[in-house]
Amino acid sequence: MKTTALALGLAIVPIAGVAQGPNDARIKELALEAIRENPQIIMEAVQLLEQQQAATQAEAAADVLTNQRQMLEQDPNAPVLGNPEGDVTVVEFFDYNCPYCKRAMSEVQGLLEADRNVRLVHREWPILGEGSVFAAKAALAAREQGKYEAFHWALMGLQGRAEEASVLRLAEEIGLDVERLRADMDAPEVQAHIDVSMRLAQALGFNGTPSFVIGENLVPGFVEQEKLEALVDKTRGSD
Repeated sequence: MKTTALALGLAIVPIAGVAQGPNDARIKELALEAIRENPQIIMEAVQLLEQQQAATQAEAAADVLTNQRQMLEQDPNAPVLGNPEGDVTVVEFFDYNCPYCKRAMSEVQGLLEADRNVRLVHREWPILGEGSVFAAKAALAAREQGKYEAFHWALMGLQGRAEEASVLRLAEEIGLDVERLRADMDAPEVQAHIDVSMRLAQALGFNGTPSFVIGENLVPGFVEQEKLEALVDKTRGSD
């Protein structure tokens, strides 16, 4: 079998290499012959790589849920909506230019209205361009004027893309001091929040917005209120 020959060839290379160097041309020839006779080994290699990547990702997510739960749910630099003393925490990663996040807004609001014992932790995760980054920084800066929540919902309801001009226009409409807002956007804690969101989202394996963490459940994508409520009830029952 050529696969056997390939394996033997690869095994011999380190030994032969000591005396005369590896025969790269012969190794490539053996590999190509093996692939021609057994093309399925390419798929097997791809599947093996995917399994290894999935295992690595699962370990990273488990580490966040086990060892970084405090940062995920209790980060003092993350805005909290709903009931700050609630018994179940929902963490939402979002982007103001994400149409699915805008669709999810009413579902999240419905959850908070239906269950007054839910803590909603916001992770600003601007991944859809410079406008998203500007909007996230502006929203976080609005905390200094006590208007984060009002500004957040207004940005989520914004028609069209969130860009510098539209974000500042909206800020003025809800009564924010725009010049102060611009200055506060440069505060180190604003960028720190975004950096932590990026790190946590990557570790959890999220690749888009919105994405939710509810107890031990990782929920990527748009979710209806009914499912959010079911996951909250499940988490509450497991405590």
